[in-house]
Amino acid sequence: MDTDSGTAAVLKLLADPTRARILGLIMDSPTGRRSVGELAAELQLRQPTVSHHLKALVDEGLLERTPEGRLAWYSMQPEQADRVAEVLTGSRATVMADGVLERISTDLSRRFAGVFGPETVERYVRESYALLAENARITRYLPSLASRFAADRLSALARSESAALDHVPEVLFVCVQNAGRSQMAAGILRHLAGDTVRVHTAGSAPASAVRSVIITALDEIGVSIGGEFPKPLTDEVVRAADVVITMGCGDACPVYPGRRYLDWEIDDPVGLPIGQVRAIRDDIETRVRALLVSLKVNAA
Repeated sequence: MDTDSGTAAVLKLLADPTRARILGLIMDSPTGRRSVGELAAELQLRQPTVSHHLKALVDEGLLERTPEGRLAWYSMQPEQADRVAEVLTGSRATVMADGVLERISTDLSRRFAGVFGPETVERYVRESYALLAENARITRYLPSLASRFAADRLSALARSESAALDHVPEVLFVCVQNAGRSQMAAGILRHLAGDTVRVHTAGSAPASAVRSVIITALDEIGVSIGGEFPKPLTDEVVRAADVVITMGCGDACPVYPGRRYLDWEIDDPVGLPIGQVRAIRDDIETRVRALLVSLKVNAA
């Protein structure tokens, strides 16, 4: 089952809320499995009704049935677990969002106490969550990503509004999907400059995840971008930046006085084989090293 058709099949099955709840109960079980009787009791449904739904999930290859004596146990097919978890995460997100976002807002309000009021922090948290949810087809770990995105935005806003700047240069890389060129440039810059430069990335139309070929190409030269994810372009990261570098995103980036703007004409790596991605990576590394010289920052 390929990724697109497999996800479509899961979405079709989970359009039925009972089947979505069955899969959720099985995945949340400490043992990773449930019997018909247990599911019927939890769902307050008749066992034949539950058995009907379980058969559909088994036939689709999402669940496996294991008889033990008079009981039959149902568990996830291991190769389908990640796909189902992604879909269930998305379907549960609306239900759980308010409580989780309130907790994130409370935590960040403590972190930014004396800088921003709780109302400002909550607005940024909810807006960050909405921006990521809008721009991602299926996003796992959306609350934790929203927390990080909101914290980054609030930090950038605080620096842009501060009269006492710490003189650490800030660089913002912007491309269309924030899944290829800008992530490579940011990863290489962080690797070479360490804490001597603050680095941000954004996309004018973000993808759902950083492309695996980008991670591979960077890993080949010892550069890690673990934990990075595509982010939409927001006003405060542009205002905080000393240098804004665009790569194929046209006029999407707002212009503020006092910033240095560069446009790097670099091929888009989307759909290209690893050999061509390596060439793009090496081109970006050359440009990043030149940028560091202009910033008067020592490269590794």
